[in-house]
Order: sequence, then structure tokens, then C-alpha cells
Amino acid sequence: MRKNHSPWLHQLNKERKSERLRRDISVDVAIVGAGIAGVSTAFFTLKYTDKKVALLERHLLAHGATGHNGGQAVTYFEKGFAAMCEEFGITLAATGQRSIENTWELLDEIYTDANLDIFFARFVGHMGLASYAQVLDDLKNNHFRKQAGLRPDMLRISASASYVHDIPHEYAGLYSVVPQAMMYQLLETKSPEYQAVLSEQKGVLNSALFCEKVVEYLLQKYPDRFRLYEHASVDKLVLRHDQALLDVGTHTAKAERVVLCTNGFENMRIFNETGLDIDAKFHHLVRGTVGFMSGYLERLNKQPTALSYYGEGDRGPEANYIYLTRRPYEYEKGTHHNLVSVGGPESALEEDTSYSFDSDYPDSAAEAIDEFTKRVYDPDPNRKMEHVFTWHGLMGYTRNRIRMVGEEPQNPVLLYNLGCNGVGLLPSIFGGRKIARHLAGETVPKSIFDIPKRY
Repeated sequence: MRKNHSPWLHQLNKERKSERLRRDISVDVAIVGAGIAGVSTAFFTLKYTDKKVALLERHLLAHGATGHNGGQAVTYFEKGFAAMCEEFGITLAATGQRSIENTWELLDEIYTDANLDIFFARFVGHMGLASYAQVLDDLKNNHFRKQAGLRPDMLRISASASYVHDIPHEYAGLYSVVPQAMMYQLLETKSPEYQAVLSEQKGVLNSALFCEKVVEYLLQKYPDRFRLYEHASVDKLVLRHDQALLDVGTHTAKAERVVLCTNGFENMRIFNETGLDIDAKFHHLVRGTVGFMSGYLERLNKQPTALSYYGEGDRGPEANYIYLTRRPYEYEKGTHHNLVSVGGPESALEEDTSYSFDSDYPDSAAEAIDEFTKRVYDPDPNRKMEHVFTWHGLMGYTRNRIRMVGEEPQNPVLLYNLGCNGVGLLPSIFGGRKIARHLAGETVPKSIFDIPKRY
């Protein structure tokens, strides 16, 4: 069995000093969870309000899901746009989709303000499709995107695909027919099973290192209004009509507002003194999935990319799906390589089962990733792949696979920015800006990210 060894945590400052909560505190805003959602929420709250903010993390900064993800920044949801239109209506769905696509600007804002110099690349990434059902799904999404005033995603279909002449006429103009050789080129494969490619904006980012650098900036920029407390586990949250009390070990944090930026699986009880019960419902808002990833080094002779591959079948939650990123990476000081990260194998976290980042990495996950990589991405039979990194992380999936961002309907003292849904980097940043608008007292329009009144 291998250890859970993340390439993102490997690049963090091992000499950084952490601060523990050693007394009772009173702040305007308490943010629970110091991953990319919590750090982004802190950044925008501090910038756009005069609030005093405490960021509480039960372990170490960015050591949760933020330090154990696949590293892709994408603008799509794990719910097709057509399905979003059916659930929310085309206007709200389009507004929600557009807000995530505009989050690149929020990321640029953070980079500029904090003067970040950590590696980030943005480019056109590609998704390989292996079935006609998947192609029809994306054509339907493009059809709704066009109706909503959004630019359709670029969909290329191989001229040798058996179904190319069966595509409904209503989808004319939403795809192009190209030689199969273009599939090989875009997906960097020689495998003939992928006969369509969906292309869109993607990026690669070490979100753990991003959090570390942003927190450094916030501590320097707002020394009187911001603190990060690590090893600060919130065991109980009591909501009153005008404030919240947080039990943090042997100390208490009092806050006018509290924002949960967690994956939903903390051992925390929520007591709402002003109305209906929240606790039991909150702990059923998300379900857990453990994702397994592996990384190996290769020569620094290719550009950064983000690729994904769907095997035969539908594009639902149980899809046969592998994702891959490649980026420059300094493994040891002064040594530069490309890091190829591959993920896809998953296991469901059973109800009432706890997850531990200290758990070993199963050999079966490494074998599955090896098999795929050697068959599709790098089919050199003589190539021996050394897994420099093997890691797993906990993803929190909301019921409708849309991130929850906004006020708790039963008590607006509590707000949420949670539910990574497997594609959480950009939605987390967007969520931070939206929460800051709530905290600033703005009237925030209804959106697809609002928490349902009935869970």
C-alpha cells in the first residue's frame, strides 16, 4: 500500500508557523474551513467590507480537499447545462453558468492584488467522448447554450464515427466534422475509441500553494482585521438571531456571521435557537466520494494541458471517466520536470463512515491509472512509470451537483460556500465573492447556488 502523498502539499513552506486559538475571541465574521473556499471568502470579505475576520481550520491550511485534488480549474458543472435549464429555467441557468465562466477575472484579481508569482496556466483543454450518447448530451447542452446567449462549446466529431450521419438536423452548426487524426492530436492519444472532442477553457493551479500565498498577503495587508487559527476544530455551532457562538476546543468564538466553507463532513453539531432544526439537514446536504490520483514526472518538453476521457456509456455520476493534467513542476530544488497527474478511480464514502487523509492509497487505484495511462496517453510498452505521488481526497457532492453559496434559509446568521462536486476551484472563488456581497449588506439576486428552503 502506498501513502497519501500530494504534489500540492509537497510544494508548501515546511517552515511556516501556525497560530492556535489560545483565548476566547469576538469577530464580525468567522469562516470555518481554510481551503480555497475559505481563503477566497476571506479575501473578498476583507477587500470589500470593513469586517474583522477569523479563519478557523481544524487541521492545517489547505491540507483538506484543497491539498488533495486533481488541480484542474474548469468552468463546467458536473451537471449538464440542459439539465440545469430544466431544473432552474434557462435565465437562472445562464446567469449561473456565466458567473463561473467570469470567475477567471476574480482569479486574476486575487493574483494582481496579492502579487502572486506561483505557476498558473490557462488554455483550451479537451475532453474525449467515446459514445454517441455522450455526443448527443453535449449537442443538447450546446443547443441550450445558444438559446441562452452563451457561446456553444467547440465540439468536433470524427468523420469516421459511425453515427456522424445520424445526428439530428436541429443540432446543425453546433459541431464540426474533422478527420480522426485530429482526435489523436487534441487528446494526445493513438486510441481510436474517442471519436469526438469537446474543447473549452481550462487551467491548472496548485490550489494549496495558492491558499498559502494569499493568506500571507492577507496577514500583511489586514493585520488588525484578519487571523488564521489552525488546529481549531469547531465542535459546536450555536445560532442566535443576531450572532453565532462557536465551540473551538476549550475556547469560544463569537461572531455576527459564520460561513461554512467545508466539505460537509466535519464532526460538528449545529443548534439553531431561533427556529427549525438545521443540524440533521445540514449533514445530509452532501454525500462523500473519495477520489484517487497519481502523479509521475516526465521531461519538460510539452505545454501545460488538461485532458479528460469518457469511456463507453453515459455521462452520469457512475461514468467511466479519467482526467489528466500536465504542468511544469519543481520536485526537488533546482530540478524541473513536467508533472503528469491522472485521476478517476473513486469510492463512495458510506453514510456514518469517517474519512481520513492518513489512510493508505490502495494498489488497485494505482493499477487502474497505470493501465489507462499506458493504453491511452503514453502507450510505450517499455516505459516504466514511477508513481512519485499517489494521493486521495474527499469530495462533497450536493444532491443536485451545484455548489451551495448563500444564506441558510432558517437563520441568515449562517452562510455556506460548500460542495466541491469534483470541480470546485473556480466555483469556490466565485462563492467567496458572492458571500462577501451578502456580508456587505448587498441585495444579492436569486441564483442557482441558493440553498433550498426544503432540503
